[in-house]
Amino acid sequence: MTRDQAWAILTEQTSSPNLLKHMIAVEAVMRAYARRFGEDEETWGIVGLLHDLDYEQHPSREAGHPFVGAALLRDRGLDERLCRAILSHADYSGVPRETPMEKALFAADELAGFVIAVALVRPSRSLSDVDVGAVKKKMKDKAFARGVRREDIVRGAEELGVPLDAHIETVIHALREVAPQLGLDGRGGGEA
Repeated sequence: MTRDQAWAILTEQTSSPNLLKHMIAVEAVMRAYARRFGEDEETWGIVGLLHDLDYEQHPSREAGHPFVGAALLRDRGLDERLCRAILSHADYSGVPRETPMEKALFAADELAGFVIAVALVRPSRSLSDVDVGAVKKKMKDKAFARGVRREDIVRGAEELGVPLDAHIETVIHALREVAPQLGLDGRGGGEA
């Protein structure tokens, strides 16, 4: 499956601009980790792009996330190891994270959203004004981005075998590459 094919499937299933931005963000982080680990950037990026494909229509375990999305992607011909990676990002799926791709997806998911939240409260609304210190400071503030599980951020870095500060740095730099698409380049916008 190509990135264009993945994007077409994603936009068939997802209309929320914020959810699409989340998927672009996780795709960017997955591409960064693929480069870091010497893996196929396109494949890892597609997993990041599609990981929450079903979330808009099936936003919980009870509603079928990520099982509905994985089944749809299998039907569309996505390789089983990529479907498995998507399933593994949800702890409750029963699919343990074993491969570097699976571990990277879990590690990327929560932290990408958290870093975006940090950028959104900066006066500039720019990822260029976010650093590791700012992210770690906000992680200590339990009232900030309450829905983000800090323990998942820490566990994601641990499972990936990357020190937390280095993981945060990797995510920040990856997101800066897509900052205009996220509307976080200090100029507004955010067209996917």
